[in-house]
This record gives sequence, structure tokens and C-alpha cells, in this order.
Amino acid sequence: MLGQVETAKQKYAGIDQSVDTWLQERQQLLVQYCQLAGLPPFENRSGGLPSLESIRSFCETLVDYVSAGHFEVYGQLTADTKDFDHNNTINPIISETTEDALAFNDAYAEIGEQDQLASFDKSLSHLGQRLEERFALEDELLNAIKTQPSAL
Repeated sequence: MLGQVETAKQKYAGIDQSVDTWLQERQQLLVQYCQLAGLPPFENRSGGLPSLESIRSFCETLVDYVSAGHFEVYGQLTADTKDFDHNNTINPIISETTEDALAFNDAYAEIGEQDQLASFDKSLSHLGQRLEERFALEDELLNAIKTQPSAL
């Protein structure tokens, strides 16, 4: 996924400053995700769980990213796209992924030392699948704008 983010940053760079910032936030989110999951290029967690601090930091980045998408970027991307049927196809699915992201945040952002993390890996894996789906849909929006250079 990290390679796909870098490709998206290169492909859509310059569309708009808010899009550039948002794609940078996407990359930061994925780096933190890979660290939590122990995915390459980061060291494996050796069966242990990540620190509570790293979980909380990831949750903060996650909420910032999905919020920026909904409140800053999507409206701007779709406002001038007349031939793109985003309202019926993409936005409902992105909204579902937002609900999953917020549910993950609700479950883990305020987790304490004594709280159980037994389902953390399963929850993180599910979130990763939903984020991958979300990123593909967001890239569809970006591609629609890229093909209409006068839109922004």
C-alpha cells in the first residue's frame, strides 16, 4: 500500500494544495498503520502488541485523515465534476469506510493500560482492508478531477 500512496502522490501532485497535503497525510497514516501491524519495512512485533501511545497516535492521524477527506477535499473534488456520478457510487462506500475508521477510533483511542487488546490485530486488519478500499475510491475521485484540469 505504501507504494500505491507514493504513486498517487506523484500522479495527483499539483491538482490543489489541499489535495497535496491530504495525500501527505495519507502517507503518514499508512506508515503508522504498517508500524502498528509490524508490516515491512518495519520490524515485526514478535507477537506482542504495539504501545498504547502508538495506537493513540495512529487513531489521531486516522480521524484527522478521514475528517480532512470529508470536510476539506471531497466537496472540492466533486463540486466541479459534472460527468462523475460520485453521489450514487463512491460517496456511500467512502461513508461506510469512515464509519469503520471511527469505530476503530472509538474502540482504541482512549484505551488504558488495563484494557484488553485481544481483538486489536483483527480490528486493525479489518481497518486495513477498508482503508485500502477507501484509497482506491479516493483515487477514482482524483482521477476524475485530473481528467478535467479546469475543474480546480
